[in-house]
Amino acid sequence: MDFRLAIADRILENIPEAALPAAEIANMLEIPPDAKLGDYAFPCFKLSKALRKSPVAIADRLAAGVSAPFLARVESVKGYLNFFVDRATYAREVLSRALSEGDRYGSDGSGQGRCAVIDYSSINIAKRFHIGHLSTTMIGNSLYRLYKFFGWRAVGVNHLGDWGTQFGKMIAAYRRWGDRETVERGGVDEMVKLYVRFHREAEKDPALEDEGRAWFKRIEDGDPEALSIFNWFKDVTLKDAEKTYELLGVSFDSYAGESFYNDKMAPVVEELREKGLLKEDQGAKIVDLEPYGMPPALILRSDGATLYLTRDLAAAKYRRDTYDFDRSLYVVAYQQDLHFKQLFKVLELMGYEWAKACEHVSFGMVSFEGQTLSTREGRVVYLDELLRTAVEKARGIIEEKSPGLEDKGEIARQIGVGAVVFFALYNNRIKDIDFWWDRALNFDGETGPYVMYTHARACSVLRKAEDAQAEPDYGALSDPEAQEVVRLIEQFPQVLKSALDRSEPSMVTRFSADLAQAFNKFYYERRILDDDPGARAARLLLTRASRDVIKQALWLIGLSAPERM
Repeated sequence: MDFRLAIADRILENIPEAALPAAEIANMLEIPPDAKLGDYAFPCFKLSKALRKSPVAIADRLAAGVSAPFLARVESVKGYLNFFVDRATYAREVLSRALSEGDRYGSDGSGQGRCAVIDYSSINIAKRFHIGHLSTTMIGNSLYRLYKFFGWRAVGVNHLGDWGTQFGKMIAAYRRWGDRETVERGGVDEMVKLYVRFHREAEKDPALEDEGRAWFKRIEDGDPEALSIFNWFKDVTLKDAEKTYELLGVSFDSYAGESFYNDKMAPVVEELREKGLLKEDQGAKIVDLEPYGMPPALILRSDGATLYLTRDLAAAKYRRDTYDFDRSLYVVAYQQDLHFKQLFKVLELMGYEWAKACEHVSFGMVSFEGQTLSTREGRVVYLDELLRTAVEKARGIIEEKSPGLEDKGEIARQIGVGAVVFFALYNNRIKDIDFWWDRALNFDGETGPYVMYTHARACSVLRKAEDAQAEPDYGALSDPEAQEVVRLIEQFPQVLKSALDRSEPSMVTRFSADLAQAFNKFYYERRILDDDPGARAARLLLTRASRDVIKQALWLIGLSAPERM
């Protein structure tokens, strides 16, 4: 039973003059902040104008007329109609649905036949993967999983930062002081050393700057030697990054970065010119956005060089032409708000209706123990080092508390990585993250390891239970602790839908913590393996549903769910 729709039907039976679809009434229903106020509440204020009656009068009329076998009682309170569902019926219906739908519970399949392109992570070539990339990587990964879960065709794009004069400087440095074997062995760290040396030597010999620019010009012109070294640098970087992505459980469908669009920008510039959007301003080519409250969008510098915006216009068109997307998301920090407003407005001015399908999924910045990150000043935390430290800490705790646990290495990896990812995705994405080792790697409270442990606890209870079960007595789930778990399980589909619509994975993260806390309270207050066969059967069903929903929630934010800890 869909309780929202069932209640909506009863409301409409009593006020047919509202002339609204049941689904619209169902969407108006709210979950009271306190269970004592009911399981659902209908704010009658929303019908007051249409019915020309006070909210209190509407609520009183409905309270007198609405009834159903699944409703224990209905109350009118200050313009709200509060519904109290029969506890046993509520538990039976929610658990039956959750368990029968299995790993599809929470998905309505609404994305079938639709495509979402998600641009996330977007690491820089020849630079190490640091925690500044953690948010974009894990928010994007979670959205990718959510879209696929709802039936969308999701396309994950790692828009590599692989363009600019710095790559010419890298080649110049490599040809002067590097060798292939050393770079292959040292990876990105060795490339960074070469880049640092280039700048140090260029201070003494400014002619090196010209040499760097010349090599980048050769990349732009498609010179075989320059391209060979350039592409090798990318391969080495991605080989390094892949180790971190593998640890995080993150993958992509495309690595088309900035350089991929080098030959696709000229047609976009020409189109802007043909549509009368391109204007000259002190030698540069711009699109005037002043009428829309924005500074001009710079398309070409006075020397003819392209910019990020030029490449992003080409990328947006390519993605639309290639994937025919229904949504196109850019998971990029909020400092780029203006850039994406300009990008979407220029696409709109070019006459592309699909510009409305583009969304900037912004997020806050990461600082480290109260200080902003700065590579130059040595305030940087490399992601692979952070993850290794977290895994080592998890391994130490396992050795101390569960020395006989099988597959300790893999479970330590799941717990350690999970602690970091959960920390990154717990708060609303727009909030800045102040990264502290002791908080991120804390294994108590509202953390990834706590939720994982709850899943393992539920698995343990189910292993201890006998296979043969009696007919469940759902009346045994009428207590407040069990009902809170049932209520959260019932809300899971709505939480996921909201997380998808708002591009907000933190909603799933916080839900998993809430469900874990509610289940643990139930676990401590109620004897699951009760002597009474009916009560035992019902509580085991609640345990199984809790386990399954926690596992699904964790997977959707990129975490594993160990069965033993």
